[in-house]
Amino acid sequence: MSIVGRIDRDIGVGVITISDTRNEETDKGGRLVIDQLMSLNTVIDDYRIVKDDAAAISEAVRHQLRCGVDAIITTGGTGIAYRDVTIEALRPLFDKEIEGFGELFRMLSYTEDIGSRSMLSRAVAGTIGQTVIFALPGSTGAVRLGMERLIKPELNHFVHELNK
Repeated sequence: MSIVGRIDRDIGVGVITISDTRNEETDKGGRLVIDQLMSLNTVIDDYRIVKDDAAAISEAVRHQLRCGVDAIITTGGTGIAYRDVTIEALRPLFDKEIEGFGELFRMLSYTEDIGSRSMLSRAVAGTIGQTVIFALPGSTGAVRLGMERLIKPELNHFVHELNK
């Protein structure tokens, strides 16, 4: 019997770390996303690290969409530095933007963690077809906050809504 808002199968997730400096050994943010997902009904279908390059980010997302993932979680490239192009790469791909995700992320960051510096975060979420995409900052504190307070509690509901 299905619970409203909960999907009765494993959720396929793609994880993308966006960084010019990380590799699989040093990617703490991407590993934390994967560790956080272990307590949910998820399967990691694809994990990759790409450079801070809009074309590389877009291609990584398109690859994961072709793999049929239900959700994509990115870390990194959400700030205001010149090389931070994650948002510019993702927004043109979105069918719908989920404005509340970024708003809540910044609110929680402000009240629980970093104060007024939270305005520098451009964390965002959106949908492409039946896939939800979350773009988190690259710091482990930001990943933990986004995963524990926003993504984990609602991932099943997002996937349910996109597939009903």
